[in-house]
Amino acid sequence: MLITGAARRVGAAIARRLHREGASLMLHYRTSEHDAHALQAELNAARANSVTLLQADLLDVAGLAEIVRNTISRFERLDALVNNASSFFPTPVGEITPAVWDNLIGTNLRAPLFLAQAAAPHLKKTGGVIVNITDIHAERPLKNYVVYSVAKAALAGLTKSLARELGPEVRVNGVAPGAIVWPEDGSWDEVTRQRIVSHTILKRSGEPDDVARAVYYLIAEAPYVTGEIIAVDGGRSINI
Repeated sequence: MLITGAARRVGAAIARRLHREGASLMLHYRTSEHDAHALQAELNAARANSVTLLQADLLDVAGLAEIVRNTISRFERLDALVNNASSFFPTPVGEITPAVWDNLIGTNLRAPLFLAQAAAPHLKKTGGVIVNITDIHAERPLKNYVVYSVAKAALAGLTKSLARELGPEVRVNGVAPGAIVWPEDGSWDEVTRQRIVSHTILKRSGEPDDVARAVYYLIAEAPYVTGEIIAVDGGRSINI
């Protein structure tokens, strides 16, 4: 299985969950080299030679097919692609530039599309699965995050479109997290966080493994589910 953005946070939780269930993994990372190697060592200690790392910039479109080729070269098959890697930062109207557009659209939409395209022939051979990590803000745009919200909305549309294009051999689904992990740049203060949590029905934030469980379900326990996006948000998307 190939997971993008797998070194930390939600990506690492997905890796741990799938590995615990017996998967061999190709873990992609961009800059989090230390975290990636630590995770690889942890998982390989549990099951030797089951995890390989791959460093790449997903904005390099020409290199996306190579990521898939390297995965096939290492494991000789591909059963699942998890498009988890994502850029996330504010782009209020008046401050949007072509560079930030390229960054957010590139990581959140273009890379998942071209990785899926490269992976499709291999996934068809194995009856494989694609899981895209979208966002509840694909349907309810996040204020001041115009380009991010648009990119995730497009990724949700891509998920449904690919399900039609690649079925019946390949299933394609998505997971839309809500308040799972907070931005690390300190941009969301405690008041903002509490306001977000107050809009969840469960009145708490989630954990990265909540997303990982949903990903595992869609890969391993949902053979008759395709073209669907599961919100993992404590009910926030129906309570805003």
